[in-house]
Amino acid sequence: MRASVMRHQNEIIARGTTPVGDGGPTVLRMILGGRMRRLREVCGISLEEAGEAIRGSHSKISRLELGRTGFRERDLVDLLDLYGVTDSDERAEFRRLAKQANTSGWWHRDTDWLPKWFDTYLGLEQGAQLIRCYEPRVVPELLQTADYARALLILAHPNEDEESIERRVSLRMRRQEILTRPDPPQLWLIVEEAALRRRIGGSRVWLAQLEQVLSAAEAPNVTVQVLADHVGGPAVADGAFTMLRFGESDLPDIVYLQQLTGALYLDKRGDLAAYRAVANVLSVHAAPPEYTTELIAALRENVPPTLDQPSGIG
Repeated sequence: MRASVMRHQNEIIARGTTPVGDGGPTVLRMILGGRMRRLREVCGISLEEAGEAIRGSHSKISRLELGRTGFRERDLVDLLDLYGVTDSDERAEFRRLAKQANTSGWWHRDTDWLPKWFDTYLGLEQGAQLIRCYEPRVVPELLQTADYARALLILAHPNEDEESIERRVSLRMRRQEILTRPDPPQLWLIVEEAALRRRIGGSRVWLAQLEQVLSAAEAPNVTVQVLADHVGGPAVADGAFTMLRFGESDLPDIVYLQQLTGALYLDKRGDLAAYRAVANVLSVHAAPPEYTTELIAALRENVPPTLDQPSGIG
């Protein structure tokens, strides 16, 4: 039994000493938390016992293992002692990972207005290797122009002043930099035809936005599929969703569902299987990516003229 525990412990430690990608603090916290959880389980130590070792509770250990909070160095050292990790190099590597995981993301300057639930999503988005999204209402945020985003944000936050709106626009534009960084994530979007037909911000803004979608779709890491209105995408999926996949084997896929005043993060096997199946159905019924250019061109030609004024989402 002891030999088996040692073997599993060494496997977990080996992952802990393998360099991880620069996925941002949120993803690094999840990686470290997952490895510490496996060490605890291999040793047969309960959440309550681990909590006592760091002068805390079982719920604190749970939050640490889920990556919802960072490890203080003292707590990490005490847990490594409890779990029998004695090699100095191995301990140093765990401490290095904890230090990286406790740094702030680039969006920390916006924490005065940024909801905590969205702060979490930004960290996950920055660390994802594949972002798969279905959007029935508007052009997805990672492809929006500044003018299009501004028009949407003014509608969504009618009581905010211009400076606040501009901060939101700036954040959205900064997020898009992941698509052009070295080793960018793969972005796979399925967008409803109705979303592309809505002239958010007026005709000039709308035309520029369609050009932006076409330009983005030419990138090797971006796939855009258009789902025709008659297919009835909203009947297949209840609403927009995003699936995130990470390069680290320690991390499960995550489904992100944004709501009016919060968000859901799903990582249970059944939930993931259900959303993966829906994404596959939508992808099969949407036009192949190679037809996106001509479909958007047809939308531009066939939509009758309207008053050039901001329009709503609905």
